[in-house]
Amino acid sequence: MLSLSMIVRDEAAQIEDCLRSVQGFVDEMVVVDTGSTDNTVALAQAMGARVERIEWPGDFAPARNQALQWVSGDWVLVLDADERLRPEAMAPLRALMAQPDVLLINLLRHERGAVQSPYSNVSRLFRRHPAIRWSRAYHSMVDDSVAELLQQDSHWRIADCPEPALLHDGYRPELLAQGNKPQRLREAMEAELLERPGDPYACAKLGSLEVAEGNLERGTALLRQGLAQCTAEAHPERYELLLHLALAEAARDPAAAVALYREALALPLAPRLNLAARLNLAALLLQQGQPQEAEALCQRATAAAPEISLGWYNLGLIRRRLGDIAGALEAYREARRLQPEHAETHQNLAVALLLGGDIDGARSSFRQAIALLNQQGRNGEAAQLRQQAGAMVKLEG
Repeated sequence: MLSLSMIVRDEAAQIEDCLRSVQGFVDEMVVVDTGSTDNTVALAQAMGARVERIEWPGDFAPARNQALQWVSGDWVLVLDADERLRPEAMAPLRALMAQPDVLLINLLRHERGAVQSPYSNVSRLFRRHPAIRWSRAYHSMVDDSVAELLQQDSHWRIADCPEPALLHDGYRPELLAQGNKPQRLREAMEAELLERPGDPYACAKLGSLEVAEGNLERGTALLRQGLAQCTAEAHPERYELLLHLALAEAARDPAAAVALYREALALPLAPRLNLAARLNLAALLLQQGQPQEAEALCQRATAAAPEISLGWYNLGLIRRRLGDIAGALEAYREARRLQPEHAETHQNLAVALLLGGDIDGARSSFRQAIALLNQQGRNGEAAQLRQQAGAMVKLEG
């Protein structure tokens, strides 16, 4: 028997889609509400979920631990309201749950809207076991308790679902802007580091935030501190530390960044989990005049994750640099199919079409790029592109 466990508050806009995604897969849905003022509770109940109510304890770990008391399944799937279970993952997950020595299944989660890392691994499907508990601030996890349990009882093992299992909307830019998430992350990780100085996970999260906000000195210091304390087997944490350290070094020391990206790619991770390092390294190598290796990296990225438009877009840029116009057109068209709202794809497709002699196609793609820029409020860029494109092809008529 499989139970769904959720913690929610004011999720009326998303709760139905989340619950609908697990119907027919889970045997019970338990939703724990922490004080919704909208109709989240009624919607969840109408979808067949049992709703329990608690006072918000101040953090997710104690709330999730409290929620575990209401589930009755042998296995527990934990979702947030902004996540969806992909139907393609159901069969492989069932097969893994049927294996008697599997304690926890890592789920590959597609972070829609995330620029750097479109996939992450989350430990959200596990056996209901009294020793498995949630811990840590902000990004609560069961990993610490699972690690202790594995040390005590060696017959258990952790499995990885080979298929992307979850879709997550929480990293879309418009959603990140809500609720002051960066500041809440900063406060939580600062508190975590006071309790666990040098903790690799906290150093990775806070260090990457500092780098993203331009505080390179503190950011790189935190990332290096995390690397110094990262154990040899902690591959996901080491990868994240190396990735963000490379991002910090890229502008001031490209050679160091290349070395860091290569070290990150040498770690034994699923191909979808190291896409950022692969694509960033390709971009750096292209800047340094090494387009052949850059193309090979992008080809491996698109083979590993053909659903990610950025890989195809970058492959188009590289092939155009190599003079492979037909290959560039193929890559740009696939990027356009996957992300039709990306204005830069239409713009670069237009240039490639022009180089290939397709004037009408180039005109159409330029027009689409300009229209998208205007729709996105990027009017200055639209005007500049109109002027530049108009010098190459007649846009009107």
